[in-house]
Amino acid sequence: MPKDLDRIARELMRQHRQREKFGTLSPAWPVDDLEAAYEVQGRFVDLMRAESGAAIAGYKIGLTTKRMQHMCGIDHPIAGAVLADRIHRSGTTLALAEHVHLGLEFEICARFGRDLPPGDAPYDRERIADAVDAVCPAFEVVDDRSADYAGLDVRSLVADNSWNAGVVFGEFKTSWPELAPVEGVVRRDGAEIGRGTGADVLGHPFEPLTWLANHLAELDIGLKAGQFVMTGSLVTTRFPAGPERYDFDVSGLGHVDVTVR
Repeated sequence: MPKDLDRIARELMRQHRQREKFGTLSPAWPVDDLEAAYEVQGRFVDLMRAESGAAIAGYKIGLTTKRMQHMCGIDHPIAGAVLADRIHRSGTTLALAEHVHLGLEFEICARFGRDLPPGDAPYDRERIADAVDAVCPAFEVVDDRSADYAGLDVRSLVADNSWNAGVVFGEFKTSWPELAPVEGVVRRDGAEIGRGTGADVLGHPFEPLTWLANHLAELDIGLKAGQFVMTGSLVTTRFPAGPERYDFDVSGLGHVDVTVR
């Protein structure tokens, strides 16, 4: 099995280099269950790190709201790694030509001020909250490689690092309001196109953080001080079709914007 998982990870690297459309790995590239899918993901991330020299700077959690689960036809969260060379700051410009099918998601990001070692699991929300030292509004950049959502396979999605292609950060704040009621508003070229609240994310943005800390602990991975976690999109993914500007404002947290060309 390990050799098969390495082979699948190399196949994913090949697909990305060739800019191929996303497709289900099974049955030609069998991934039997989610555990195996995360093992492939780990090997795939290792290959990307070896190629770029970038460290794992944080993690993304996907499918934490009902609207995103409905969009993908999957009823539970998923996770992926974010590499340091894929971090951008508010005001950046992203190139459509550098992606197969670029998408933007609209999230609350949390940064940790201390380590959460796997040996201290299981974690609860109170312990997670104590470890968070800053939050900010952020975009997750995804590349679904023109996937067919009607037949989306969660194992293949997870193996493909849950489609992460980067993040765009607003300004981190070390004090923040209660996160469940905060409202995030998305505007495209100045016109509102969606809104959601912190409560949409599993009831509170720290709930997916708790899920992730325990999920990683099962893989013998700990969260480290300075790492960040994207907690899931408050609004369904948007796929820019041409030159567009997106603004995301979260009450009490601030603003982040990105231009896509």
